[in-house]
This record gives sequence, C-alpha cells and structure tokens, in this order.
Amino acid sequence: MKVSLGCDHGAYELKEWLKGELEKAGYECVDFGTYSAESCNYPEFAEAAARAVADGRCQRGIVLCTTGIGASITANKVKGIRCALCGDTWSAEMTRRHNNSNVLALGAGIVGKNLAWQIVEKWLGTGFDGGRHAVRVNMITEIENKQ
Repeated sequence: MKVSLGCDHGAYELKEWLKGELEKAGYECVDFGTYSAESCNYPEFAEAAARAVADGRCQRGIVLCTTGIGASITANKVKGIRCALCGDTWSAEMTRRHNNSNVLALGAGIVGKNLAWQIVEKWLGTGFDGGRHAVRVNMITEIENKQ
C-alpha cells in the first residue's frame, strides 16, 4: 500500500520517524514534505498529501501538524477526502470501520511516537464495514458534491 505523508515543522520529527516505521512494516511512503524543522505553512503539505489520495496515487494518507487540527481541516477541503484527526486507537479503528476515512491526521504535540504508531497501525489495519455505514458515507459524498 502507498501512503502519502505531509507535515509542517512542528511535526517534522514525528513524520520522519513514522516514515521509517511504515517502511519497515512494508508500506511505500510518498513524502510531500516538509523536509526540515524550519518554520513553514502546514496547508501546503497537507493539501499535497491529501491530493495524492484523492487522485489515486496513494491509497491512504497521513497528515501531521502540532495539534493535527489545521492539517485535518486542510485535508478535508480536498474533494474525496475523509480525514479523521485521531488521538487514540479506538477512534482510529472506528473512523475506518464506519467512515471509511482515507486520510489520518495526527498531532505531534498531542501524541508521542509509541501512541502515534499504535494509532497508525490500527488505522491502516482496519477495513470499512460497509452496509449501513456505506449509506452514510455516500450521504457525505453527496453533500460534498453539492459544493
């Protein structure tokens, strides 16, 4: 599976660490930056990572900033993206099972490396339940298409 990554300076260290863990676990990572801890603007990198999922270059994406809030808001502006900000494994599981989220947002100042990896593993390893949840995801898509 190809996973896009995008972050700002506040999450650079966590993104780099996660990229290494993902690659060790057999995932192919496409890194959209940032590429240093120098101050930058998260929308640029979160949008690029989300667009790679929306256009099919990557199957899933992970966006990060200090809180994860700005990165998740940005990713959700890209048509076709259902980004969920998660700070625990239960939310990560449920957003896959019920919302078929395709981008995960993490707050580097909120979760440490161990919890971030547990969240990522749970999110990547969980499938979509479909059924009644597919009806709801389709309703979300319909709202998006009205824009």
